Amino acid sequence: MVSFQRLRGKPKGKAVGGSGGRGGDVILRADPSMATLLTYKRNPHHKAGAGSHGQGDLRSGRQGDDLTLLVPLGTIVRDADGVVIADLVEPEQVVTVLDGGRGGRGNAALVSRMHRAPNFCEQGEFGKAAWFEFELKLLADAALVGFPNAGKSTLISRVSAARPKIADYPFTTLEPNLGVVSVAGREFVFADIPGLIEGAADGKGLGHEFLRHVERARALVILLDPSPLQAESLSRQHDVLVDELARHSPELAQRPRVVAVNKADLLDVEPEVAALASRLDEPVYAVSAATGAGMEPLLHAVADAVDLAVRRAPQREGFVLHRPIQAGFQIHREDGIWIIEGRAAERAVGLDDLTKPDAADYAADRLARIGVDDALREAGARPGDEVRIGDLVFEFQEGP
Repeated sequence: MVSFQRLRGKPKGKAVGGSGGRGGDVILRADPSMATLLTYKRNPHHKAGAGSHGQGDLRSGRQGDDLTLLVPLGTIVRDADGVVIADLVEPEQVVTVLDGGRGGRGNAALVSRMHRAPNFCEQGEFGKAAWFEFELKLLADAALVGFPNAGKSTLISRVSAARPKIADYPFTTLEPNLGVVSVAGREFVFADIPGLIEGAADGKGLGHEFLRHVERARALVILLDPSPLQAESLSRQHDVLVDELARHSPELAQRPRVVAVNKADLLDVEPEVAALASRLDEPVYAVSAATGAGMEPLLHAVADAVDLAVRRAPQREGFVLHRPIQAGFQIHREDGIWIIEGRAAERAVGLDDLTKPDAADYAADRLARIGVDDALREAGARPGDEVRIGDLVFEFQEGP
């Protein structure tokens, strides 16, 4: 704000214009209550608060509210160039990804020995906008792995509030569906992974993409289908699925897992289930996603597998990348025009009205003080050359 208070003995008056408030920062904070990044897939645009204008009588503008975005533990943050700027693994760990623009100074803040009553003020800086990529290495606590039409989507819809697409043809699910499961006071995130087929590790079907989803789960639930539509026996299905996991990643095949047989309401599966359990020397759970039979023991077993995976997992150290402060400005020539880029130079000319002689002189002094004139001379600029700073074009002149 440019404002004056008229006082006796001061013909120009006293400068009393207040400064504008700075804009809010955009901050990311790791929060244990967040399980997925789906909210940012659905709504990718977020904006911090803007500062308000300064007013007369030395009243400063209100600062813009910071925007704090919550992300799950383990979120990796990349900028638009793909540079990892943070790996947030600790609760309450934060990183500021965008700084709010500085509020412009009112004419009261620009008073100096040379400018006793400035008739100009600074413009506030526009806030920066940028794209960031969030990647969560952990998609879910437990992933359902099985052949197409094994009933994975039906099962996750039975035990959680997830409502995936369910149909009687293969590859109904093309993206993981997530649901939060609660059992006896314990919670975990369940993922319905699109169906695997034999040869998935070689890329058959959409194998590599599907297996990449499986990689991001702590524990696995191998879901087998005893229906006549599946040509393979339960034992053969189990071996194929585990083999595809191992071929894709040996570590993946070593993760805690639970084996379950779905559609137990349709057939007498007990003999085959018992034979498989004997062969594997581990429990095999017979369940029905359609009726809910056998679900509670299975969910307890899955929760135990997740707990085991958490205990086994190595600690990962998070970090926040602190980039070096950029120089005040950079100079290069383009199509015969000298281009000056950098916040210091842009701030030097960021006044409200450079057609005012006092404001133009003030900007010229600022540019000289930060070294722009000397840098242009060293780069080969001659009097009369055009110089662009932001959207403004000036003519370079030698000082007196």
